[in-house]
Amino acid sequence: MDVKKPRALFLDRDGVINEEIGYLSRREEVRFVEGIFSLCRTARGLGYRIFVVTNQAGIGRGLYTEEAFQALMDWMLEEFAREGAAIDAVYHSPFHPEHGIGEYKREHEDRKPGIGMLRRAEAEFGVELAESVLVGDRCTDIAAANSAGLRQAFLMAGSENACEGNHLPVRSLGEVEEWLLQADV
Repeated sequence: MDVKKPRALFLDRDGVINEEIGYLSRREEVRFVEGIFSLCRTARGLGYRIFVVTNQAGIGRGLYTEEAFQALMDWMLEEFAREGAAIDAVYHSPFHPEHGIGEYKREHEDRKPGIGMLRRAEAEFGVELAESVLVGDRCTDIAAANSAGLRQAFLMAGSENACEGNHLPVRSLGEVEEWLLQADV
């Protein structure tokens, strides 16, 4: 008997979960993007596992620490749980090949457009990448989704509005939610 692997909803953080402000590091700066909790509740209801996959070059640049990032994410995860939209795991890449400091100044498979974070979710949670989707706001997000063979990538309007590769441009998270509902019929 075949056991169906779970699918995943991968979310970039800045520009998708929270409004992009540039190197977010404090909870008082967080403004959640409209529709993020509803999207995650719907995805959960449809059987998706939910993961945050985020480049965090601010750590590598020395603008904030790993500990500060983790404290902020712990708070954000509590907010999602309180909203009935629990997130399974957060993956981040603190590396930057040009602007990183010390050990952080290098390429790394986790840094999007690399697919390391997506592969980690696959390995650790057994998700089926070919049935999974990603919502991002940059071309590196789209490239990672395409390279990992995800079913669908969505590009949120805002940071970058024209990218190569297979993706659907969206203006709101409600459009992603509607796609998930229609794709599941």
